[in-house]
Amino acid sequence: MKIISNGNLQEVDINSGWLDGQGIFETIKTVNNLPYALGRHLDRAQNAALHFGIELPDRDVINSCVGKLLKAEPHSSGVLRISFADDSRWLMVHLAYEAPTEAAEIRIHPECVDGAVFKRFPYTQRIAILKDARAAGFDDALTFNESGNICEGSVTNFIAKVGEEWITPPTSDGLLPGILRQLLIENNLVKERSIHRSEVSDISSAFLLSSLRMAQSIAAIDGRALHLSHAYAEQIHALAVKYSVG
Repeated sequence: MKIISNGNLQEVDINSGWLDGQGIFETIKTVNNLPYALGRHLDRAQNAALHFGIELPDRDVINSCVGKLLKAEPHSSGVLRISFADDSRWLMVHLAYEAPTEAAEIRIHPECVDGAVFKRFPYTQRIAILKDARAAGFDDALTFNESGNICEGSVTNFIAKVGEEWITPPTSDGLLPGILRQLLIENNLVKERSIHRSEVSDISSAFLLSSLRMAQSIAAIDGRALHLSHAYAEQIHALAVKYSVG
């Protein structure tokens, strides 16, 4: 496969899509080799880089490399992952990806988590939460902080309908400020407020949000069935497409 390593297009036999060591990363959906909301992802990466003292390549260089890689390693449905290591190495890969089409059966993760507002690798803790949920017969898990408030899914944001309102936890509860989540907030499709563990039984509908999955309906939480809000899902997908390129 072809990758971009430190700005250079290379051919490699096997690549996991991750750099060794530690750093920040962005995961971007591509459709017909067009990246969704690339500018927003790079803005978020820049904020993280400033926080951790990482020097990123010039934005024009990154954009040029994105175009070069998507042309050299095309996929009709893909994931573009851009990683920036703490020591200034960087990597860009484009992999095939198919989003899940079925509603998710999720569980409540049995342990409290320490949330983070930046996407850092290695991503082992979050992947472990997802693997544990699947090993237990679920598709994903819902995480909580030490205050008993919902954070997010294992690798996704979370939105829920409680009463007549669609709400999502605030970043102060320990969660990544996802790109799609922010678009929903900006367009008044969801409000921010904490959701305590005691309110889980009041949730009537819910979604897992991510740049890759977009909006995956949640069929049940710990076996309790939820209503599938198809009309709301269509609104989310339309909004994602509206802001897809750029």
